[in-house]
Amino acid sequence: MKGRHSRIGAYVGKEFALSTLVAFLFFFIIFFINQILLLAEEILSKKVPLRDVALIIIYSLPAIVALSFPFASLVGCLMAVGKLASHNEIIAIQASGIPLRKVFLPLLIMGTVFSVASFVVNDYFLPLGTVNFGRLYRKLLYSHPELEMESYTVKRYQDSIIATGKVDASSIEDILILDQNPEGGKRIISAGRGRIDKTVEGVVSLFLEEVTVHTAGKKERDRYSYTVAERMSYNILLKNISTAFRSPGPREMSSYDVYREIRKKRSDLQLRWDEDRVKAFIQELEYRLTYDSVVRRLQEGSTSYESAKNSLDRSLEQLRTAGKKRVSDHSLRIYMMEFYKKFSIPFSCLPFILFAFPVGLFTRRSGKTVGFGIGLFISIFYWGLLVAGQTLGIRSDFSPFLSMWIPNLAILALAAAAFLVRARG
Repeated sequence: MKGRHSRIGAYVGKEFALSTLVAFLFFFIIFFINQILLLAEEILSKKVPLRDVALIIIYSLPAIVALSFPFASLVGCLMAVGKLASHNEIIAIQASGIPLRKVFLPLLIMGTVFSVASFVVNDYFLPLGTVNFGRLYRKLLYSHPELEMESYTVKRYQDSIIATGKVDASSIEDILILDQNPEGGKRIISAGRGRIDKTVEGVVSLFLEEVTVHTAGKKERDRYSYTVAERMSYNILLKNISTAFRSPGPREMSSYDVYREIRKKRSDLQLRWDEDRVKAFIQELEYRLTYDSVVRRLQEGSTSYESAKNSLDRSLEQLRTAGKKRVSDHSLRIYMMEFYKKFSIPFSCLPFILFAFPVGLFTRRSGKTVGFGIGLFISIFYWGLLVAGQTLGIRSDFSPFLSMWIPNLAILALAAAAFLVRARG
């Protein structure tokens, strides 16, 4: 009996592995085309060497792999169980005296393996790829500064904002630059067209034509200067380009590094809270002193009732304002959400399999096709919940943990309902 159980487990595991491989390739190609090939096409159009383009693609692969694993496990499990159900193999297995939990066990084990693999890729290889991507992109910028110029984009640099129209290999149309002049006044530079001068190393040098410059005074806002020129040269230091030199965010860090940053931010926030409590205590003390002083002056008859009331009201309003003030750290919420996201997405493989197993048993006909369709629908549903949770967590005081784990909890609820329906049927 034990040998028969192991053969059944191996057979089910093989079906699940093959179906998951097909689903993984499907999602991998979708994400690959969406995120990588568009980038590669943009870089290739700037005549970057093919070797560097290939390296950029390789460094970007971990993000795609980590995201493909969970959805592939969902669709793969639905397809595998759907096939077994549609071919009446599930009925044959039960008729031979083997309970369904023996069929479910290899799926759960492999789902755990997929979760761990997705987590490792997301937690180790993704930060590593991001660091190498940044280094390579920085090197490419020094040899191909035109990489920073794309059609119909707005980019912020350290000291300026640049908006561009159509960009091709030789020219840039409709350029708008917002920056400050050497005296600190706001300046708006517009040009009908321009091109990149690559003769100066370490600089993105824009050679502008049909230029109009509007400059406002730093202190006297109602005074401005207006200049028109046929040509103008505008330089941006490559070291000031934010996209190439920005510090890695929480998404590009390992979970341990994010956790350490969260602890640091919490410590800083606690210090600010302590300072606010001290300020509130001092304001309360000042109010009490003001109250005692006003009462004494009223008793002495040196002040009127209205004057005393106004003085107390002002002090009370200051106390109420301080009490309503709540110090928060938005970046801390972002880091906490990314920390929980590093676990919620990889380990969504398990809720997906818990959902897919009972649902797959209902697909009596065209098991793989129906399972694939259901899997795509649930994947879109999960992604929508993830985006909604992330938006809610960023824009409100909603729990960062629930923001990232609500999709998994929703899938678990659907799985429980499917198991309940299966048990009653």
